[in-house]
Order: sequence, then structure tokens, then C-alpha cells
Amino acid sequence: MTVPAQSRARSISAPLGAGVRRIVLTGFMGSGKSTAGPLLAHRLGWRFLDVDDIIETEAGMPIAQIFALHGEAEFRRLERATIARLAGQDSLVLALGGGAIESAETRNLLRRSSGTLLVHLEVELATTLARCGGTERTRPVFADQANLAARYQRRLPLYRTAHVNIATDALTPEQTVEAVLQAAGLAPRP
Repeated sequence: MTVPAQSRARSISAPLGAGVRRIVLTGFMGSGKSTAGPLLAHRLGWRFLDVDDIIETEAGMPIAQIFALHGEAEFRRLERATIARLAGQDSLVLALGGGAIESAETRNLLRRSSGTLLVHLEVELATTLARCGGTERTRPVFADQANLAARYQRRLPLYRTAHVNIATDALTPEQTVEAVLQAAGLAPRP
């Protein structure tokens, strides 16, 4: 069941408004992290970084190739190190890869880091399938259709440990940005 953004937002343990110095977006593939993230950063006058893009640039190869040559474990190691390095930067909207949340070390770092607001953009699996169809060559996890539903179910409770959860199935990217700004206490009051 898709729950409206307003009713899915949970109380936030991180300081709001002026206390939020970075917003970290997490969620399953197709949730809107890489689409809404740049829009959110633009609205705030902050930088946007996508962890997957940084890893590809630094490794000099696409993620699919990292998976093929070095395996998922090595990719996850690179991912954890990249997130840890970026987690303290201010005026930043950071989009995580869909599997980053599986690392307890990463979850704890982001949940406990002063000034960080961890936002879960939640989608149902059907939304992921609709939004990500045709990306199998660039998304190794999506290409593994046999295990996709199991990964989704395993990750969902981990995503929901974020400071804020927003259902994005029926939201446009602009509406997602507004919901994040409202949850962060950074949107002007009507």
C-alpha cells in the first residue's frame, strides 16, 4: 500500500531547519534519488553528488564492470569508503546507491551524524519495475530479476530506519523535493 508522503514522514531526531547541513537520499532503485536530488540541491543552493557517479569516476569504469571484474563485495567496500568520506561535507545533497543502506556502518554513520538528515524515498517494487525497465545493462542488481524482490524486501526495513520516510510512487520529482523540504523544516510556510 502506498502511503501519502505526509503520513509516512516520521519524527526526525536530527535538528531541523538551520541545523540540517546535508541531506542524504536513500531508497530502492527508481525511488527518485538521482532525479529529485539535483532539483533539491538547486532549490537549496547546495551541491548534489551521486555516490555511484563518484565511484565510477574514481574507479574509471561503470559499476556494472566493477561488479563483473571485482564482485559486489568490492563495490560495497568502495561505496562505504566513499560515503564515509562525503558524510561530513556541508551544503550537500547526497544520493546513495540502493544497496548502501545494507551496511550497518553506513546506516549508523548517517543516522548519528550531526547536521545530516537521512531521507528514505520509498517506492513499491512495481514502481521500480516500471521506472527502471530497460536499464538492466547499467544496473547489475536490477538485471538479477530472480533476486530483485528478495533484495527489496530485505532492504525495506533498513531504509525505514531513516530520519524521514516519504512515499514517492505518485509524486513528481518536484513534489518529492517539496516533501523533503517540508520534512527538513527548510520549506517556506504557506
